Amino acid sequence: MNFSKRTTTCGALRASDVGKEVILNGWVHRVRNHGALQFINLRDRYGITQVVLDDDSSEDLKNMGQSLKMEYCIAVTGIVRKRPDSMVNDKMPTGEIEVKAEKIELLSRCATLPFMIDEENSANEDLRLKYRFLDLRCGGMQSRIRLRHEFIKAIREFLYTKDFYEIETPTLIRSTPEGARDFLVPSRKYAGKFYALPQSPQLYKQLLMVSGFDKYFQIARCYRDEDARGDRQLEFTQLDVEMSFVQRDDVLSLMEELFVDVFKKVMNYDLPAHFRRIDYFDAMNTYGTDKPDLRFGLEIKDISEIVKKSGFEAYKTILSEGGCVKAIVAPASHNHTTDAKGKTAELLTRKYIDSISETAKTYGADFVPFIKVSCAPASEGTADSAKYVLSGSGAKYFSGLENELCEALGAGNGDTIFMVSHKVWKKACVSAGAIRSRLGHDMGLIQPGFAFCWIVDFPLFEYNEDEGHWEAAHHMFSMPQAKYIPTLEENPGEVRGDLYDMVCNGYECASGSIRIHDVELQKRIFRICNFSDEEAEKKFGFLLNAFKFGPPPHGGIAPGIDRLVMIMSEQNSIKEAIAFPKNSFAVSPMDDCPNDVDAKQLEELHLIIKEDKK
Repeated sequence: MNFSKRTTTCGALRASDVGKEVILNGWVHRVRNHGALQFINLRDRYGITQVVLDDDSSEDLKNMGQSLKMEYCIAVTGIVRKRPDSMVNDKMPTGEIEVKAEKIELLSRCATLPFMIDEENSANEDLRLKYRFLDLRCGGMQSRIRLRHEFIKAIREFLYTKDFYEIETPTLIRSTPEGARDFLVPSRKYAGKFYALPQSPQLYKQLLMVSGFDKYFQIARCYRDEDARGDRQLEFTQLDVEMSFVQRDDVLSLMEELFVDVFKKVMNYDLPAHFRRIDYFDAMNTYGTDKPDLRFGLEIKDISEIVKKSGFEAYKTILSEGGCVKAIVAPASHNHTTDAKGKTAELLTRKYIDSISETAKTYGADFVPFIKVSCAPASEGTADSAKYVLSGSGAKYFSGLENELCEALGAGNGDTIFMVSHKVWKKACVSAGAIRSRLGHDMGLIQPGFAFCWIVDFPLFEYNEDEGHWEAAHHMFSMPQAKYIPTLEENPGEVRGDLYDMVCNGYECASGSIRIHDVELQKRIFRICNFSDEEAEKKFGFLLNAFKFGPPPHGGIAPGIDRLVMIMSEQNSIKEAIAFPKNSFAVSPMDDCPNDVDAKQLEELHLIIKEDKK
């Protein structure tokens, strides 16, 4: 069709353009009819411009204006003019001007909208995803997709300056056990055989290092057949980076330099030149997680030694079984909540305290005693008399230990102490971490901004209780720290790997390691992870074969693009950072995917569908 093509965008015009004839193409965002005057807010991805039909406009033009509805696609030819001073809109970049329409062309009509196209869409998730092409017109989604584009662009620009090659790796690959379940693609040509979609380009980027491409990166699409959650999708995008002749600090320094540069360019936000590094065990003990949110304090402390002196027999039993007791203090200074009308009330009511206990129990804690702290009244007693009065479900067990407990925890007047314990150290930590996260959010302790850190010195192996063998905590290609290599097999649970995670605002944003490049060491790792030499050769023979031909020391990392854009845009779900995501049930309501295929396709792929008896 022939139509008047735009000469500028709906976000470009300013006072300096007054007097120009322009053509705008876009969607009708709003229509306002004020009798002799009609106002049309015209929108494209660059912004909104107000179009005006004056009382001296032709009848045909007025009729055209009155026929327009929201989201009609139109072309407008007109003259830019200054708005009257009383009508200047300081909240719009184009708010000083308007376009007096001389011609309007209808390019297409819009059916009845399932929801309003606005800054943010308040419709339920499935409706948003069913009409994702409309949801993407909303200002918030437009902004986040633009942020994603600028983020990836800035990453590429930085890595190009560091002499990295951008190299694509295959998306139809051999199925190999890498931790999650593979998506399989049946072969039409080879009956009964399958390709897999890559969980990551892990093995291929290592092969690129063997090939001599010492600095590789890729904006890589990855696929894992696992349950969806707020920060996870079946298909996702990561920045995949690998380097030769490096050690851990080289990788970490490069990433710090990259994110300092990118956040300044994209967010105009100054990150520190170096991110804090936290040992894995210190992170678990102090924050109850290996992905701590450092935007607030509330550090967890171990009170096992104090409990041993107390009358808390249940906790003493747990300690005798090798467990531990953790405590966290909720500060009195933030013990309030404010409703929409600005009315404040006490947060730590008995009902809320019970809900905190339930939160911790879902992570393994059996029960969560609490103690409320008050300052003792002035006394003429001895110098060692209690400075604090304790109340609550755990108070009676610490008679005579009030001062020691409160001083060890830094608890003061009005504070509330929560305690958790478990015979398994990690479960005690995670339960306390759940309380910390809940309190940080509910008490308004989280500060704005971005708090990055590195978690380092992870365990290399973890024991699979269900299957009765050791497995890799991250993946089987990570290098053990040098001091553990001679005695790997003696106690795999004590081995720490040359592993590192980048964490921001309580989310793991990147994971990486220095890789194994020695054939025999790689085989030892496979054996510890319950892979015989024969099975390892069958599944990973191409990698082991490559390692016979002079592989360099190498390492890498893979920051998650979706998750980082989610954090940068202050969202809680990566669906808000992806153009066409799946819902929480791994379904796309827009195109009804996954869907049935016809019998002929199945026959060509040599497949028979087995009926699900459920």
